[in-house]
Amino acid sequence: MPQGKLSAFIAEYIATRRQAKLEVFDKEAAKRRAANAADEATLLQERRALEERYIPANWLTDAALRTSQISLVSHVAKFTHGDSKSSSVYSRIQAAEGYLNTASLAQPAIDAVGNAAALDVAKLLQTEVEGDSLLACLQRQDYQPLEPFATRPGQLEEWVKGFNQALITREPASHKLAKQIYFPVGENYHLLSPLFSSSLAHALHQKMVALRFSDEAKAAREAYKNKRAHAQPMVIFPGTAEMHFGGTKPQNISSLNLGRGGRVSLLNAQPPRWKRLDKAPAKLNSVFTLRGEFDREASGALRHLSGLLTRAGDYNNRAIRQACDQYIDEIIDILFNHAADLQRREWLGWSRSCSGLSAHQQLWLDPWRALEDDAFRLERDKDDWQKLVAADFARWLNYRLSKTFQDIGKTELHEWETRPLFRQRLREMESILREGSI
Repeated sequence: MPQGKLSAFIAEYIATRRQAKLEVFDKEAAKRRAANAADEATLLQERRALEERYIPANWLTDAALRTSQISLVSHVAKFTHGDSKSSSVYSRIQAAEGYLNTASLAQPAIDAVGNAAALDVAKLLQTEVEGDSLLACLQRQDYQPLEPFATRPGQLEEWVKGFNQALITREPASHKLAKQIYFPVGENYHLLSPLFSSSLAHALHQKMVALRFSDEAKAAREAYKNKRAHAQPMVIFPGTAEMHFGGTKPQNISSLNLGRGGRVSLLNAQPPRWKRLDKAPAKLNSVFTLRGEFDREASGALRHLSGLLTRAGDYNNRAIRQACDQYIDEIIDILFNHAADLQRREWLGWSRSCSGLSAHQQLWLDPWRALEDDAFRLERDKDDWQKLVAADFARWLNYRLSKTFQDIGKTELHEWETRPLFRQRLREMESILREGSI
């Protein structure tokens, strides 16, 4: 790659940060003018000082000094515990052993840890421009991208020395929060400190994002929806989960963790669970029938909810409310898992044989009937049935809780039927059905 493009990226990167800082300064300066907190000469002087900080040579000098506050690594200790002070590691090992691990990655993404205020330097080093980066240049001792910015003898050498601080492997250290493992070796033990591979997690993240949101993936899903052939296979990840690291400040864990929004995807590694082939329900009167299948499935969560309220006695306590909310959301998830099991395409039209099943529950639980029943489809498209389903759920939950709490009434009824998660699950279920061409 022509080195000029990497130099142009460096100049643009500094200019972008300069503009963001100036915009913040100008807004603050306007407030100070309005409050007569500073004269125009003072504001002008402060603005010039800020502009001088972002002259490329000045900014690079400051960045090179701040580089010692970060380390470029592949395995990050803070994923084990956010307060861990143990060492992170940069693994350069590559091997084709047939295992999915960091060593199997051809070009592992390099993460950065340390002072979050210096992560802008890490981004400068790591960002790729046409397959090259300033970090790669430093590793092969190619300093041409920095040369155009040097304004005095020896300045380029200072920058190189400073930026290379990020590549120095420091003396390894452990910490009480490292979650170490004693591994038996002969009559002694090796003390192992498991480290999370941010490079591997990032490779998985990039792969999943591409397979879910790329133009090719969207085109494949559209073709599937319209029952057309497509050269690109449609890839889905059933049963995935997420772990979140860093809370509201993912940058405190690492640079790549910030880029992922603190999220790491977990693929479903459970063995298959075989279900008995059964028949469509023939005499279902309501999904909320007492001692019915859903009622039995939700009994455990209901028991925990009732027990919590009985022991606590103060529902207005914030911690108690949060715990209650978790149990109620668990019940909602159980309900929608049960509903999904009834919404089978091969059972299309099963609700016709259930004369006692209310019309709105038929519209909810037998959606594929809309493919062959135009009147049913028109009623279903109105979406009025969704409020009635929520009302059924609220009445069922109120009744089950009334066995323990006599004073439960309209206030709770309204809370259950307007539950945000209930509406969200309805939207998600309808979105999935629309992708299946209802």
